[in-house]
Amino acid sequence: MKKNEIELSDEFKTQTIKSIASIILFVVSYLLMFFSAIGLSILSVYVAFQLIKAKPSPGLIIVGIAISSFGLIILLFLVKFLFKSSKVDRSHLIEINRHSEPKLFEVIEEIAKEVGTKFPKKVYLSSDVNASVFYDSQFWSLFLPVRKNLQIGLGLVNSVTEQELRAILAHEFGHFSQRTMKVGSFVYKVNQVIHNLLFDNESYERMLGKWLKINGFIAVVSVLAYRVVQGIQWVLKKIYNIVNLNYMGLSREMEFHADEIAASVTGYLPIKHSLLRASLADHSFNTVLSFYESKILESKKTDNIYRDHSFVMEYIARLNQVRLVGGFPVVTEETLEKFNKSKLVIKDQWSTHPSTEDRIAYLESNCEPGDEVSYVPANTLFKDLENTQKELTDLLFKFIEYKEAPVNYTFDEFKLAYEKGLEESSFPAVYNGYYDVKNLNYFDFESSVSADVSLNHEDFFSNEKVDFIYVAQALQNDIETLNQVEAKLIPVKTFDYDGKRYKRNEAKDLIEKLNLEKEELLAKIEANDKLIFDYFSNYPADPDAAEKLKVLYTEFIAFDKIYESDMQIFIELNNGLQFTQVTTPYETIKSNFYNLLPLEEAFKKAIGKLIEMPRIEAKVTDEMLRNFDLYLSNNWSYFIDEEYKQDKLDMLYSALNDFSYLLNTAHFELKRRVLVFQEDLLKMKTPV
Repeated sequence: MKKNEIELSDEFKTQTIKSIASIILFVVSYLLMFFSAIGLSILSVYVAFQLIKAKPSPGLIIVGIAISSFGLIILLFLVKFLFKSSKVDRSHLIEINRHSEPKLFEVIEEIAKEVGTKFPKKVYLSSDVNASVFYDSQFWSLFLPVRKNLQIGLGLVNSVTEQELRAILAHEFGHFSQRTMKVGSFVYKVNQVIHNLLFDNESYERMLGKWLKINGFIAVVSVLAYRVVQGIQWVLKKIYNIVNLNYMGLSREMEFHADEIAASVTGYLPIKHSLLRASLADHSFNTVLSFYESKILESKKTDNIYRDHSFVMEYIARLNQVRLVGGFPVVTEETLEKFNKSKLVIKDQWSTHPSTEDRIAYLESNCEPGDEVSYVPANTLFKDLENTQKELTDLLFKFIEYKEAPVNYTFDEFKLAYEKGLEESSFPAVYNGYYDVKNLNYFDFESSVSADVSLNHEDFFSNEKVDFIYVAQALQNDIETLNQVEAKLIPVKTFDYDGKRYKRNEAKDLIEKLNLEKEELLAKIEANDKLIFDYFSNYPADPDAAEKLKVLYTEFIAFDKIYESDMQIFIELNNGLQFTQVTTPYETIKSNFYNLLPLEEAFKKAIGKLIEMPRIEAKVTDEMLRNFDLYLSNNWSYFIDEEYKQDKLDMLYSALNDFSYLLNTAHFELKRRVLVFQEDLLKMKTPV
């Protein structure tokens, strides 16, 4: 059997049938609405013509125009997607060819032949930790063949072996290697059409807004037509949910199938290893991007971000005791499970991709592991790697505005700055991550007892004790999710917990059981925290340790109360403003801003108090202070004459971002101060 003829699973066939059925539902529904709109347009134009013909006058001509526009407004809404073209932005891409990268093109050609698909129309390099196939889309590409372009992220190349890159490219080509796979592409395009009708209406509503201003009667008729359009959208939303739900199911099956095709080329081990390393590679790349974002005000950048990316990926791997082979972190399932202790499994019907765990399980069940794993870097496929990396780095920084000509960090300077920044933004390693996701708890300081300081402090921060934290967190998350299942907010009839299948009506009993487990675990954590406090309070190397620790704890706990209330205000206001990021009806925009007024008033009061705190005041930059002063100086309007006032919105979002930064930074530093003090005690020699 050829690689492009791998038998489709029964689930794939089922999802394909469901997707085709949902497309038929959409087509039939759309055609009914379309021909009804044509009929309505003809009727409205006929009525208008007869009215004007019967008694011509300037007033009746306007009335006739208004009546004729009724059906046309509806028809225009239904056909506007025909003129919509989705062109992929290529400004961040570099096109390469067979001459510039012969080895890479040779590999791509080999894989295309093995998979049984056409060579890409064009090949591009991006800066991302990703690879994809894309094409410019418009309505007519539903029916006409479109050649695909291949995009390879240099961040991905930088974090995988040559063998893994072959597997990833085979996966991408696998999406287009069979005729039946084209159903997924067709469903995707239909989804785009419905999405355009439901959500991409800014230009249509702008045109309608201008039409409304011409005449009062025209405005009345146009509003009535728009009400009909809203009714059509209501129907389309129901259909969209059906089409989208079936598309998501098909999309997940397409991922499994593409993985299977890739495994037929390289074996499943390279895919498995790249999947397990993906989150680390992506996190490392984003960490480097964040580092240089923080250096914009200093006019500092790099000439090769991929060199820094490799360093950070290896550094984080070593920090988390991840084994390195040939410079590549060998991430295992156990590594990922260290931070994810959830036992709850709910099939996510709205996800386009299966989970990493599900993909690996499918590969191991259906494919062969392949030949011996090789750790030859994918970077070796490039003709002049360093120049290519520098070219993409320049493109990445091209549109950043610096106050003065930026200066590049040398690699040694970056390493020193990164390690120093990581140290200042992390808790001491002695705690083994114990405090990374948990707070410092309040204690009755007077009840402190003498602790046995002959105990090894590492017992308090062992892997077992750290697991307590992550298991408790997982239990809380699972309980919250199960509450949503029980309340039918998550539309599932069954779910799995710890390998056992449950029905929705059994969620309540399971929640009670998990709450008991959580309370028992929290009691263990609290007991351990009390032992930690007593241990450091009675540390013999410093007779004043208890009083010093109480002062540090008290200051942190006092600020922690402010932090909780202020962060709640920030979250509610930030969430409340999400409507500004999507197309929203004018009246809804006005109503939303009005409803946010009390919350914004609370936010302004919180800013005033926060920036006056001595610990915060020193961290407020001149730019922050200017924006805060401007924001607090008036009750601003963000939407006037049916337009957003972008400068005022930018001011509001800057105030939100700066507020969150100051609040989180102060909270972190106060917590770190307690932990550093305790670490310093451990470094002191106990007096004889």
